[in-house]
Amino acid sequence: MIRTRDSDRIRTVTLDRPERRNALTVDGLDALAEAVADPPTPVVYLHGAGAAFCAGADLDVVAAVARESATDAADTTDANANENTNANSDAAADFARRGQRVARAIEDSPAVVVAGIDGAARGGGVELALACDLRVATPDATFAETGVTFGLFGAWGGTHRLRRVLGEGDALDVALSGRTLDAEEALRTGLVSRVRDDPFAVAREVADNDPAALRELKALMRGGSETLDGGSGRGEEAREARNAQEAREAEAFARLVADHAEALGRGTGGR
Repeated sequence: MIRTRDSDRIRTVTLDRPERRNALTVDGLDALAEAVADPPTPVVYLHGAGAAFCAGADLDVVAAVARESATDAADTTDANANENTNANSDAAADFARRGQRVARAIEDSPAVVVAGIDGAARGGGVELALACDLRVATPDATFAETGVTFGLFGAWGGTHRLRRVLGEGDALDVALSGRTLDAEEALRTGLVSRVRDDPFAVAREVADNDPAALRELKALMRGGSETLDGGSGRGEEAREARNAQEAREAEAFARLVADHAEALGRGTGGR
């Protein structure tokens, strides 16, 4: 599912599950976090195999958790129903936390992480891209936070990164509408850094620079001159705010999975 290839100054990380539009399972998330966390190269290029960048979470995983929740609710007595519901809520929250861990691994990686986005980025795919240092789209790329259309939302850190990257107005529009943005609108809003036919060329451009300077510059720029609300603050304060926001995300995601357990278990979402 996750392939890596190191050459010269670039580690290429490929989300390689094209038959599922590169949707990520638990194992895929863990492998991706490992691939980007401490690479031997100064640049990481993250892209998807086939016609999509990443569809985000594998909804079959979410549906499995939801089915267990719905089955437990139907089959258990009142005395132990709460215990089973809590266990399944924990499973849903844990899946969200694994996605958050990947996004943090991208942000905290000593390497510059360049996302090459060709085709669809949906839900968690958008959130992974937001965590990257540079986002380069092809003219065919499209973006959408579609979870809201079936009773969920992206819980891999998107509620703070989307606002930080796009600004509150555009972030709310994208998150609450579930609409699709093409590459040009993504460029206008700041969701992507550039639109290029060959995103890998941008990774090569970055990799041509001095590795030590790249590492130091990323650490300084990522290190915390801003809090989540855009005010001034030290890096530790920003990290604490990020962690608190992501804990709320995971809890809210688990509640929505429980609320829509029956529909999700059927694969119909909340509609």
